[in-house]
Amino acid sequence: MDPVAIAVDDLREQYHREMALVRQTYERTGDGTAAIRRRSAIVDRILIEMWRRAFSGNPGSNVSLLALGGYGRKDLFPHSDVDVLFAFADDKTEEQARENVRAIVQGMWDIGLRASPASRTLKEAGRFDPDNLEFTLATLDRRFLAGQFPLYQQLHQTVLPGLVLSEWNPIAQKLGEIARARHAKYGSTIFHLEPNLKECPGGLRDYHLAVWFALLFHLKETREWPRQRGGVFQSARGDAEAAFDFLAAARCFLHFRHGRDDNTLDWQSQDEAAANSIGLETRGTADPAYWMRTYYRHARVIYRRAALLMESLPAPVSFYKQFRRRRTPIAGTDFVLDQGRIDILPGAQFSDTSAILRVFSLMATHGYALSQPAEDRITDALPALAIHVPEGPYLWNALREVLLGPHAAHALRTMHALGVLEMLLPEFHGIDALVIRDSYHRYTVDEHTFLTIDNVHRLRTPAHDYEQRLAQLLPEIDRLDLFLLALLLHDTGKSRRDAEHTSQSVELADSFMARLDFDAEERETVLRLIKQHLEMSNSLRRDIFDPENVRGFSDKIGSPTLLKMLTLLTYADIKAVNPDALTPWKAENLWQFYMATANYMDRSVDEIRYHAAIDPTLLNRLRAMVPASQYDALGQFLEGLPQRYLQTRLPEHIRDHFQLAANLNEEPVQLDLRPQRQLFDLTVIARDRSRLFADVAGALAAWGMNIVKAGAFSNDAGVVVDSFQFSDIFRTLELNPSEKGRFLQHLHDVVVQKVQVEQLLEARRHTNHSANIKVEVPTRLQFDSLSSTHSTLLQVVAQDGPGLLRQIALVLSTHQCNIEVALIDTEGETAIDVFYLTRDGIKLNDETQRTLGSDLSSALEELRTPAGA
Repeated sequence: MDPVAIAVDDLREQYHREMALVRQTYERTGDGTAAIRRRSAIVDRILIEMWRRAFSGNPGSNVSLLALGGYGRKDLFPHSDVDVLFAFADDKTEEQARENVRAIVQGMWDIGLRASPASRTLKEAGRFDPDNLEFTLATLDRRFLAGQFPLYQQLHQTVLPGLVLSEWNPIAQKLGEIARARHAKYGSTIFHLEPNLKECPGGLRDYHLAVWFALLFHLKETREWPRQRGGVFQSARGDAEAAFDFLAAARCFLHFRHGRDDNTLDWQSQDEAAANSIGLETRGTADPAYWMRTYYRHARVIYRRAALLMESLPAPVSFYKQFRRRRTPIAGTDFVLDQGRIDILPGAQFSDTSAILRVFSLMATHGYALSQPAEDRITDALPALAIHVPEGPYLWNALREVLLGPHAAHALRTMHALGVLEMLLPEFHGIDALVIRDSYHRYTVDEHTFLTIDNVHRLRTPAHDYEQRLAQLLPEIDRLDLFLLALLLHDTGKSRRDAEHTSQSVELADSFMARLDFDAEERETVLRLIKQHLEMSNSLRRDIFDPENVRGFSDKIGSPTLLKMLTLLTYADIKAVNPDALTPWKAENLWQFYMATANYMDRSVDEIRYHAAIDPTLLNRLRAMVPASQYDALGQFLEGLPQRYLQTRLPEHIRDHFQLAANLNEEPVQLDLRPQRQLFDLTVIARDRSRLFADVAGALAAWGMNIVKAGAFSNDAGVVVDSFQFSDIFRTLELNPSEKGRFLQHLHDVVVQKVQVEQLLEARRHTNHSANIKVEVPTRLQFDSLSSTHSTLLQVVAQDGPGLLRQIALVLSTHQCNIEVALIDTEGETAIDVFYLTRDGIKLNDETQRTLGSDLSSALEELRTPAGA
């Protein structure tokens, strides 16, 4: 057969001209749904004309052209592939039309359409390939474009429904497996800092997943396709359709912005989308946090509906079990329990909230889920239920049962998604999908709240050593119900957009508890816990072994009972910020600080520095580990070391450090490197000199190590024991064991001042960091000469980056400041470093603080300025 060729120059010009109009209209109206429908219509006309030209000499061929997938749905985004199916009556027809089909596909590419063609005979189209579910799913969204319509009708009315009905279970189960795997890839959560609008949970693929499941269930029940495809997934409230419209507008924005099929809503895209109010009803400029709040609300609707339909898949049951299946009525309600799912009886009427609250209590206790019809009926009934909202002890008893259930977070999420929680607790509405827009907070404020409650309940079955210790406190809390209520309300004040939200949270909680008729003691417990819920986190940024820090914190808390609740709240609160926020060493610090405060409340406070004359216990214990000839040297090594150093190391480690220090006369630098969970613990032992701490910090940064904690210690003999805990973010030492020797040698040479680290550090700083900053963190310095009896505290809040700690230490050294203790912490891109400083053995005077602050501000500003700027 002679090759078939078709001219497409005019069609290419037509396509690009019309797509330019589509973009102009979209940018003027912001209507993404209209844009994808219009592109579908444009491509329809192009392909129909190409078909006419290709088959002009063979009009009788029994071949059809179908639109599939997103194109079949008329959801053709600006740079999406164009999925088409060439359907043939038989193999002979396919052979005869091969060149015509090739010409059409080539013409699509020539025009600028990313063709994704498939070819099937009727016989092939009727077979199910479990390894190619995508094709079967694409055929669920099909439209006739050109060719022989009777052939399409045969596919539509006989072949494809026959295939789906005969393979219904494999198709549905496989679809569920693929969806669960995709959800797991994204952590099974809608909360991502830079979500993929198509693939992430709650994205467009989940919208279509819900449509596919609804369509499959409809076909199974009626044995025919729905007359209107979208009708199988429409809600009375229109929330699913509104969510699709928003995502469509946002995805069109990304496609036009990048000029390609890019669906990742990165940080800069969020700023620009908000600036243009993409997907919002009002045009103009929106706050990025508000815009992302809208995104999460829509994603939650889609993800919830998709998950409910997916969970409705029939589980494989044995022949015997299917006869045991029964629907158990829930006493006093119009609901029934059916295999772990709560469904609603036909004709049920809601006149009060008691039955609904009973259902949520069962969900919290047993982990049951609601069916989609039950959820829809509850939401539809809310206006009538809102007339008789319970208050006083009845409401508290119902909410109390939910909070105390091991699945409380699951029940509260469902109540929140359906509008029930806000009906009972209007104070919660302000944090619905509220975004804290930085790279540290992963979740919206409402989801963070539910995770906090979930973290407490998970302590019933602790998974880690630190959780086992914290779990000991749980039974010691007499009023767990009040504690959990405080967790539910502790961040409600963030709705006021005030940097200091605790007072607003207290005000809202007080208003709510007034309606519940709490007595004065109960209200005081909840309000005090909310008011002080950040105190322990703030104290953890100080030296947790500094008696002044412990004393100050203890004086604020005052009660051992409140201390236990605050410890659990701090644990749950930090862990709910993002999956990596509660590192093992932070959990260890939390426990150590709890113990130190509990001991202080029992009046057993340690001395700041070790003196054998006051407490010979440690000296005597270590003497048993060394020869008698080293007793005097051991005493000299321990004398004057901070208790913080001694309490954070095993006696064996202290002995090893002493033995290293004994070798300083032969080798002036001693290094001890130990792996510690996911971190490395480096101890540098040397005679004190200026800039020693700064040089080690710079060397670690030059190797790409991320310092998460550091301490500068010295004894009365002038021996420095500097400690650094760091993460090897590039896994250099793990993947290249031979590098450990070179790493330690490099550190040695830096300490003895054979190697200068500044040049390498500058290259790393400007190459790897400056272009990746997402959130600008303003530098803040705060001096405090009251919190410690022996030092001035300097807190530095700044943009984290390579060499930051070194730069700070260099300035401190220039001002002849001695670092007694350094506490390094990082939250996302924000460094929060606290230094305990002395000069000539005393606190810093006002003049030193002023000049040091000025010089440090200038140095940090220079550090964050890109090279050549």
